[in-house]
Amino acid sequence: MTLSAWLIFASFWSISVITPGPNAVNCISNGVIFGIRRGMWAVLAILTQALVFLLLSAFGITALLAASTAAFSVAKILGAVFLIFLGVRGWMNATVAPKENVRIGSIYGKALAIATINAKSLACYLAAFTQFVQPDIPIWDQMFYILPTALCITAISYTGYTSLGAALGKTAMARILNVSMRRGLAVCFVFYGVILGFSALQTGVAV
Repeated sequence: MTLSAWLIFASFWSISVITPGPNAVNCISNGVIFGIRRGMWAVLAILTQALVFLLLSAFGITALLAASTAAFSVAKILGAVFLIFLGVRGWMNATVAPKENVRIGSIYGKALAIATINAKSLACYLAAFTQFVQPDIPIWDQMFYILPTALCITAISYTGYTSLGAALGKTAMARILNVSMRRGLAVCFVFYGVILGFSALQTGVAV
């Protein structure tokens, strides 16, 4: 991979992960509720998903999924329902004090599920392997640069979102402000779910 190709890929990936989406909302929410230490388990889950999807993309699996319009639409609808469910539950629990002994596995599992059903993620991986991978160079030679670059940028971005949430959680000492913040994040989940569902239905109609 040439230096210019790497710089273009790094720029593309930076814009992709910095742009707010369900993962960013979840990281901010975790930071507000659980603090930076526990919130970082969600970042680890996002990195796990990123690593798996990058490897699947290298093998061409994600391209096959995207090529199946029906399967991709079903996956998007399921993802939309899940995001809306998280948003409604988050709104209802906004006035409930967070559990002190919440299990790390619960934070990790929820973040992994959100990252996996995120259509924006799949679009990024497909773009990365259709626009930036050079066909005349062995794929694994390019993965030597793509993998660490993508994972490092992803880690920095979502650690930043988690830190932002933790900082907001510390300053939002008043209960009313904390509740408003959690409800705002819940609305974001519902919003992304509705957009994702509408996109899936539009795809189905077009077919």
